[in-house]
Amino acid sequence: MSQHLKDDTWVWIVIQDPGNKEEILGQLDEEKNISFIPTFQTKEEGLQCMNLLSRKPGLTYEMQAILYEDLTRFASEHKFMIVLINGSGDVIDEIAV
Repeated sequence: MSQHLKDDTWVWIVIQDPGNKEEILGQLDEEKNISFIPTFQTKEEGLQCMNLLSRKPGLTYEMQAILYEDLTRFASEHKFMIVLINGSGDVIDEIAV
């Protein structure tokens, strides 16, 4: 559980291929060998960091809001960590679910 977020908090994530085969964009930290979902407290922070994320060429990406509770459920089911990131790309919190 995050010290920064409550279950009813809206957070922002990146959606890959919105409107088609929508997927939450995950990332792989090869040094730590973990899969994680980059998560932001505001849409603006997410947009500032969008170019820092690994993405597949030719696909469309957009920021979408999701309840933190729903995100933790998804992350748990798919064995992802949640990494809360600020607008500068700094990690605020790493959340194992």
